Amino acid sequence: MKLFVGGLPYNIVESELSELFGKFGSVVTAKLVVDQVSRESKGFGFVEMSSRSEGHRAMDGLNGKEYNHRTLVCNEAKPPVKKGQRRR
Repeated sequence: MKLFVGGLPYNIVESELSELFGKFGSVVTAKLVVDQVSRESKGFGFVEMSSRSEGHRAMDGLNGKEYNHRTLVCNEAKPPVKKGQRRR
């Protein structure tokens, strides 16, 4: 299950993100979204958990919780939108 994670501290690294979600199950991937020019974090990313039940546990455990003085947003990731289309 792929999760969107917002409200991340700007200084977090992918290994720390993986460790944070690892408390709720097996993390397949943990990716931060970074600015292409400055290479700095944009404050959000995606985490893929190995099962839906682990993903739901992570959402229940982290959504709305404070982490390093920031409030996390954690929900199921929506599929990417193709160029030229709008999300409905």
